Formats: sequence, structure tokens, C-alpha cells
Amino acid sequence: MELYLDLCSQPCRSVFLVAKALNIPFDFKHVDLSAGKNLLEEFGKINIMRKVPVMKDADFILTESTAILDYMVQKHRGPTHWFPSELQPRARVNEYLSWQHTNLRTTGSKVFLLKVVFPMMMGCDAPKEKMDAAMDGLNESLSLLENYFLQDKPFIIGNQISVADVVAIAEVMQPVGSGVDVFVGRPKLCVWRDRVKAQLGEELFKEAHEVIMKISDLTQNIDKTALEMMKPKFQKMFS
Repeated sequence: MELYLDLCSQPCRSVFLVAKALNIPFDFKHVDLSAGKNLLEEFGKINIMRKVPVMKDADFILTESTAILDYMVQKHRGPTHWFPSELQPRARVNEYLSWQHTNLRTTGSKVFLLKVVFPMMMGCDAPKEKMDAAMDGLNESLSLLENYFLQDKPFIIGNQISVADVVAIAEVMQPVGSGVDVFVGRPKLCVWRDRVKAQLGEELFKEAHEVIMKISDLTQNIDKTALEMMKPKFQKMFS
């Protein structure tokens, strides 16, 4: 199995974490997004959408992180708590995965882009009103994660970790990498994070998030040509 990943990406981190947690053997194929490697013709032959993550299992190619997670758990027969076979627990996992795309993923990514990418692209800090609106959206998503999905449970589906928790922690850590401590004033979120870390293993958790926690190093060495290629799309996004 080959996994095409860049650990700057939240969905890539969730795939990486689950593959490692399940001891799935794979070849790590680094697709450097900061250098625009996903835009090259070579990668386009693997995924015409030019996005990561991508899984290649022999001749079978699969895109979209949630589909890859489901495939890996089923093929490698991981413990059922990762992606439950029982109707209602599985529905809870799918509920979170469906929600997060337009909520925590969107709001956390926006904060990250405004804090980290905007200054690189535009040569100045993001406008205060955009940053404030992004933070409001992120805080709303975090509150829903705490009060609806977690409530008083150790993990999203109950007493055991699932892929939903892994996807969630990968998203939560994205704004943390940009310097926003989302755990301040959120003791429930802190306890949940520590449980997820313990289940995955401290070393694996650190390995997966090392790049994002040192994002300032990456931004200093970003490929200027790739930056110019991405600039029109970025300007359209925040115009």
C-alpha cells in the first residue's frame, strides 16, 4: 500500500495516524504541498483532482480521507471500535465525519490560512474583521464538538476511540499550529485530547503533528514559484 501524504494537511494526518495505529504496512509518498508538488503532471496521473491524501493499494486508487479510513479499517480488520459495524455507533462516526467537513474543518482551516498563509501571500496580516469572524466560527465549531459530539463521554462514540476522534484531533491541532491555543478555557477538550494522545501513543501523536507545530520553519522555506501559482486562488478565496 502506498499513501500519498503531506502531514501539513489535516486529512493526511488522520490517515497517517490510523494506518500507524493499526500497524498497517505502507510506503509514505510525500507530496509537498508548499512546493506545489500536487500540481505536477506526475501526481495528476495518480489523482486528477490533485489533492491529498491518496491511497494506492496495488492497482486500486482511492481518494478522500474518510473513504480511505473506512477502507483501511475494513481491509486490515482493525478492532471494530475504530469504525464500528454496529448500526448506531457506526452512524455516530458517520454523523461526525459528515458534520466536520463544513464545520470544524472549514473553520479551523480558515483560521490557519489567515494566520499563516495570508501574510505570506499578501505581505501583511489578515484584516482584523476577517480574523475575528474566523475565530468566532472556530469557537462555535469547538463548542459543538464539546457539547454535542463529546458531551460527557470519553470519546465521540462512547468509551472507545474511533476514527471520528482521530479526524477531530487532526482538525483541532491545525489552528494550534498557527499559534491559536484552542484548549484555553476548554477543560473538557483538554481531557479528550489527552485521552486521544494516550490511545494513539505520545510518540505517534508527536510524529504526526511535528510539521504543523513547526509551520513557521516551513513558511520561511516555501517555494516562491509555488506561492505565485497558488496566489490567484487564495486571493479569490479571501477577496
